[in-house]
Amino acid sequence: MASNGEPRQYLPLTCHGHSRPVPHLSFSSLEKDGDYFVISACKDGNPMLRHGRTGDWIGTFIGHKGATWQAKLSPDNKIAASASADFSTKVWNAHTGEMLLVLKHDHVVRAVAFPLNISDILATGGHEKILRIWDLKSEDHNDERVTTTTDENGSKTLHIPPEMAHQIGEVHPDTIKFIVWPRQITIITAAGKTLRWHDVSRRQHYKEEVFDSEIKSCELVSLAPQYTSPTDIGGGQPVLCIAAGKKVCFYGGADCTQKIKEFTLPHGVASVGLDLKNKKFVVGEEPGTWARVYDWDGQGTQEIDIMKGHHGPIWCVQFSPDGKLYATGSEDGTIRMWKNCDEDYGLWRDRGTASAEKADASPLQSQALLESTSTDTSVTPLSEISVNVAKISQAAVREPQKPADGDIESDASPHWKTMLSPVAEESPSPRKLKHNGDADQHDDLITFSPREPQSRPVSPGSIKMQNFLRRLERQGLSHD
Repeated sequence: MASNGEPRQYLPLTCHGHSRPVPHLSFSSLEKDGDYFVISACKDGNPMLRHGRTGDWIGTFIGHKGATWQAKLSPDNKIAASASADFSTKVWNAHTGEMLLVLKHDHVVRAVAFPLNISDILATGGHEKILRIWDLKSEDHNDERVTTTTDENGSKTLHIPPEMAHQIGEVHPDTIKFIVWPRQITIITAAGKTLRWHDVSRRQHYKEEVFDSEIKSCELVSLAPQYTSPTDIGGGQPVLCIAAGKKVCFYGGADCTQKIKEFTLPHGVASVGLDLKNKKFVVGEEPGTWARVYDWDGQGTQEIDIMKGHHGPIWCVQFSPDGKLYATGSEDGTIRMWKNCDEDYGLWRDRGTASAEKADASPLQSQALLESTSTDTSVTPLSEISVNVAKISQAAVREPQKPADGDIESDASPHWKTMLSPVAEESPSPRKLKHNGDADQHDDLITFSPREPQSRPVSPGSIKMQNFLRRLERQGLSHD
């Protein structure tokens, strides 16, 4: 994005740590101080949380026994949810890493979604071909069907059976691989070649669109309110991005039913992300390992840039809540962050290299200075530089079984990990959790240290649907 109109190349930040492919990643909402986070799912079964601007590793959620297909943070950034091949969705405390809930399913779970402005309701779907909604704060958590487990630190986890969730609509024609939840009482699912819009209050779908090819990507794109403008693509409202075969489609409006634009590209598309302000879109080509950037307003399919660096197909493309960078997750097990603005941002400085934060750097970050080399095409994030971390206790924690290529295969050889003790007495935000770096050493990843049980979401219960809908109405999701 140089001043002469030609795109300026910046070195990407490469985030290591995962040991297997990364099928999905998601940015958090923007916090009051302008910070944000990114959470990634991986087939190694261990979702990871990172700082959004720098890729600096914060922690790993330990507990799944199968590949994780999706992971998302709640709108208030307090909890995280992960969909797994171990027939469960797990809900985590994003501050401490504590496992709060296990939402049981009868088959592999592929997708999770929170509403845009509500943090205690969750939608799930997967190989059962059923869309479910879970009330994470139901008062009926003492139901006899709910079981409780307690770990060695005294932290309790509630296990919720599938019959305590609310089923929306009939059985889908194929595996539900994507769920998005726009502002109104509408949930959108992608299963096979079929895209469906569901009315939560009526518990049925009211619109359906069938594509010629399987839907490979279905994501809702939006910016933080302070960065939103009526001149953005979609007029300031969230935009639904679809990739299927060689086509990319974009839908807008209050419930994302209005098709804004459609492009047919000269190659297959594995993933797509949309830059609402700069009016361009980024796709992961299929087959291939490059991210290609196309002009939204160009005649036909005008390619304006190619982003190289991954060594495997790119399965997900996501833009940050301020739109100033985007991240890609790949089959090669890495996440790469690409600068999307002209000014200094995060670790990028004037000469296109990465350096530590200056004015707003945390004490941890200020101890490290990143330097780029002419022979490397990527910049190592702070998480790979050794730093001094206070109050780290060495405690043996056995790693859960790791999945192999299948959905629920295990690794028989145990590993030992260090455990990080929180240094703050008050409930910390995710950005306050420290680590001791070198996320590239997979056997030495630091896990969250469970804290004493705090205020947290409770189990969904066997409540009547009308009470559930009343709560949706009180929180702004009433049917128009």
